[in-house]
Amino acid sequence: MRIITTWQGLKSDDRGASAALGNFDGVHLGHQSVIDLARRPGVPLGVVTFEPHPRQFFSRDAQEFRLTNAETRANRLAAVGVERIYQLPFDAAMASLSPTAFVNDVLVHGLGLSHVAVGPDFCFGKDRAGTAADLKVLCADQNLPVTIAPVLAAGGKRVSSTLIREALAEGRPREAARLLGHPHTIDGEVLGGDRRGRELGYPTANMSIAGLFPPKFGIYAVRVSVLTGQYKGDYIGAASIGVRPMFGVNTPNLETFIFDFSGDLYGEHLSVSLVEYLRPEAKFDDLDSLVRQMDADCAQARELLQAR
Repeated sequence: MRIITTWQGLKSDDRGASAALGNFDGVHLGHQSVIDLARRPGVPLGVVTFEPHPRQFFSRDAQEFRLTNAETRANRLAAVGVERIYQLPFDAAMASLSPTAFVNDVLVHGLGLSHVAVGPDFCFGKDRAGTAADLKVLCADQNLPVTIAPVLAAGGKRVSSTLIREALAEGRPREAARLLGHPHTIDGEVLGGDRRGRELGYPTANMSIAGLFPPKFGIYAVRVSVLTGQYKGDYIGAASIGVRPMFGVNTPNLETFIFDFSGDLYGEHLSVSLVEYLRPEAKFDDLDSLVRQMDADCAQARELLQAR
């Protein structure tokens, strides 16, 4: 998979893809249905998306809403067979393009796409003035075929990032996974911590969740993929998402204890998948009480993950 971060001056090898257009936050089942419609035999499968998310560009102080950062999104897109990600910078210049200019300058002359697929609610161009129907008309003028995906529903409800956020906020990762088509994952670099977990016998891999929609704070059974370094591979474990009230920490983060693992993961990249919510985070009277609860959490997580 190639990640291409410009639409200008592309080599011929990077042009000609059949691409799905959108933000693809979460790469849920609805997004995957659009990507499936972009598949063409013998033609590279691409996705045209934006970074930062346009909503972040226009509302810099908005609450965290993203289900995936750029790294997680790229990993999920690769997992469904996308060969090229056109991760275009969303800046003032991009935001000011009219629908016609976006089609002509970016999709046709810039990326040289051979086919485009979008969701039924796709909007584009300055002030989101262009609709999916407009895209089809404008692209027809440039001999660029467009496929508009139908609405995808699951359990009688339209699959959406909003429904997935609701499930995560309520501590229902299995429901989120049903809508996503895969477990909700958080990918990122392992950061240095205060090593309190190591002192308690539970060394954890600490990752930032800054900029991401926070799932319900608490303890989760998780599956972990180490993506880089000498320990690359798949593991199981237990993770805490929250502010560590026992230690007065205010910045939410993700701390993962990997079962039966010994090694230094600082600086490596992990993908942590939420499987089951075990309990809310809590403040304990003393460290011994905390360790006893951690013992119980890990035993429960191990049993659950091994049973599945």
